[in-house]
Amino acid sequence: MADYSVFDIIGPRMTGPSSSHTAGACRIANTARRIAGEDIIAAEFTLYGSFAKTGFGHGTDKALVAGILGFSPDDPSIADAYEAAQKAGLKVELCLSEAPVEHPNTARISVTSSKGEVTEILGQSVGGGNIRIVEINGLDLEITGEYPTLILQYRDMPGIVAVVTHVLAQNKINIAFMRVFRHGKGLDAYMSIETDQPVSIAIRELIVGLSDGIIKVFAI
Repeated sequence: MADYSVFDIIGPRMTGPSSSHTAGACRIANTARRIAGEDIIAAEFTLYGSFAKTGFGHGTDKALVAGILGFSPDDPSIADAYEAAQKAGLKVELCLSEAPVEHPNTARISVTSSKGEVTEILGQSVGGGNIRIVEINGLDLEITGEYPTLILQYRDMPGIVAVVTHVLAQNKINIAFMRVFRHGKGLDAYMSIETDQPVSIAIRELIVGLSDGIIKVFAI
């Protein structure tokens, strides 16, 4: 017997006519905001496939802008996302691409912080408001956000995985799924840990201080 979530049965509460084009798009951008950090001064959105062809009619562009501002998918203020971005001093650029993609509802988001740091993610809206993040800064991976998810950016070196999982075990946080992705031996890598319990800010701050090899820790 297949397992279904409440989203699969009744769909998410949202603003806009399509869960894939609005709720999913907002969640993709919200995830990009968490990965990049909240100190954002500019965001460039590239829409592919169905997002590019019908997204403006469905409000996908507004949902993406709202998501990068931190709005939830059911926030009625999504309709005023451009005005909110202007008030926040956020520079927004949208592009449409005809390049082939694996999933028709795909968006690439390039976020610039006030320090000039650029974070780029590629996300897919897979239906019912559900999403997949399939790329961060050119590194192929897969994050669904179905569980509380801890993501670490770190330098590929011995011992990092062990110290992180040890801290989670000490704090009685159970790991449901775990994946490690890297650009190459000794280069930057990402660790995705889906847990049964949310990881608090205090624990995330503790993990950051465990090793000079850990660059950034964020939660979805």
